Amino acid sequence: MKLLSLRLALLVGATGVLIAVPTVLLLGSRSAANPSSPRHGVAASDQSDVNPFRSHGLPLAQVPTPSATSTAASAPAAATPKPAATTVTHPTAAPTPRPTPRPAPPPPAAGLPNFSHVFVIVMENREYNAVIGDPGAPYINSLARSYGLATNYYGVSHPSLPNYLALTAGSTSGITSDCTGCFVSATNIADQVERSGRSWKAYMQDMPSACYLGSSYAGYAQKHDPFVYFTDIRNNAARCAAHVVPFTQFGADLNSGAVPNFVWITPSMCNDMHDCSTSQGDAWLSSVVPGILGSSAYRNNGVLFITWDEGDSSAGCCGDSYGGHVATVVISPLARNGFRSGVAENHYSLLRTIEDVWRLGHLGSSGCACSAQMREYFRAS
Repeated sequence: MKLLSLRLALLVGATGVLIAVPTVLLLGSRSAANPSSPRHGVAASDQSDVNPFRSHGLPLAQVPTPSATSTAASAPAAATPKPAATTVTHPTAAPTPRPTPRPAPPPPAAGLPNFSHVFVIVMENREYNAVIGDPGAPYINSLARSYGLATNYYGVSHPSLPNYLALTAGSTSGITSDCTGCFVSATNIADQVERSGRSWKAYMQDMPSACYLGSSYAGYAQKHDPFVYFTDIRNNAARCAAHVVPFTQFGADLNSGAVPNFVWITPSMCNDMHDCSTSQGDAWLSSVVPGILGSSAYRNNGVLFITWDEGDSSAGCCGDSYGGHVATVVISPLARNGFRSGVAENHYSLLRTIEDVWRLGHLGSSGCACSAQMREYFRAS
């Protein structure tokens, strides 16, 4: 004999009210189908990490994780239905694609300030003792007494061009002459500065026009302009013209506050002491450097390096330098006053210091442990 059994099924109405509906089950040798109740509830939405390299914009929206939801089958039966909490189902958000992160930059060494602007002036062909202590260079010696002086600093090679390439790309690229057709496909300091979001310009005295590609003009010499040797600058006319410019633009940029973060200055063949006297170069520096030191770019934690490309000797240090013992003056509001360093340093050390200040990574020999970072010149921050 088959019996009838009355069971209440609880249904959630559209208004969120529980409705009791009687159902009849036949009991006997054939059981009614009773599939298990489906699971309810929502998995937490995928929350991708906020991109650590994004510098602008709001953080990615966070989708709240819903609280656990009871199933209807677990609710107790009641003669008078009570309102039940409405279950809100959140659709699972599609995962946000994560950008490929750039390699983490190497951290700067302790004690190295974060400069707002870096100025580099390269002079020519003087051994250390032909400048420091020379009565023909009173202005340079006054800077050396007031700021930082590298007493054990060396060029890396002979003649000029290999030293300029070392200062800007961490390698001489095997070049051993002042060739004018030996262009280089190499990452350089300009590339690094741009990739970091900073600006740069190379100001060339006597250059007749922006990105002039001739070997010489008046006091301008291509061999003292490393940037036109790099193919990614030389072969990009717009980029080259915007960044490798006549020195006549420097004063206007400095006075207008438009001076870039990285400034390279090459004086003319006379004013850099190549073709003229030490006193001529000293006088030129005395006419240019005060304007830099008075600018907001310098006063707001800037730094100025004045160095010589090579000396007359083959003195060297640091494994692969033999370009002569040269003077290098380190000038900054953050520099230790009247400081003299005996640490063995060279052009790769200067490049490394700029790279580490701005966390740019290391080019070539600037990453060698033998290339000392020039941090000793600066006060501890």
